[in-house]
Amino acid sequence: MSDLDLLTQSLARNVKRWRTERGFTLDALAARAGVSRGMLIQIEQARTNPSLGTVVKIGDALGVSITTLLDYAQGPTVRIVPAERAVRLWHTDAGSYNRLLAGAEAPGPLEMWDWRLMPGESSPSDPHPAGTVELVHVTAGELTLTVDGVEHRVPAGASASFDAGTAHTYGNTGDVPMEMVMTVSVPPVR
Repeated sequence: MSDLDLLTQSLARNVKRWRTERGFTLDALAARAGVSRGMLIQIEQARTNPSLGTVVKIGDALGVSITTLLDYAQGPTVRIVPAERAVRLWHTDAGSYNRLLAGAEAPGPLEMWDWRLMPGESSPSDPHPAGTVELVHVTAGELTLTVDGVEHRVPAGASASFDAGTAHTYGNTGDVPMEMVMTVSVPPVR
C-alpha cells in the first residue's frame, strides 16, 4: 500500500470517527466546514485525496488537528514528549512561565501544563468555552487562584478544580516561587 493510499484511508477513518463522536450528520459537518456533502462522502469512503485547505476546514469544524485527522497509527497511541520539546507559551523576565507538557483529543482538547510563578507575579486568563474545567495541583509555594473575582488559597500539596468558563487569575502573593501542574479539559465542539 502506498503512503498516499495509507493517508487516504486514515483520513476516511478519522473524519468518520470524529464526525460520529461529535454527533454531526454529514450535512451538519458540511455546513460547519464549508465543504460539500458529496466531498465528505468521498473522503469518508476513501475515494478522493482532498486538498490541504479542505482537510484544514474539516479539522477546524471538528475541533481536531490535521495531525489527528491524518494519524494512521493502528491501535493505542502513546506519545512521549521529551522535556526539551515542552512548549513555553508565556514567561516573564522575573522567571515565571508556563509550559504545555502534553495534549490529547479526549473527546475534546485535553492539556497538561507546568506552571511557575515568581513572588508578586500573576497571570490572568479570559473565560474559556462553557464547560471547560481546570484542575491544578500545587507542588511548591501557594497559589492565589481568583475565579470570578473571588480569591482562593491553594497551598503546596493541595489541589483545586473549577469551571474555567469565567475569568480567572493565577497569582503568587507569597515570598517563594509557586509551582503547579494544571490540566485543562475543553468540551468537544458540538
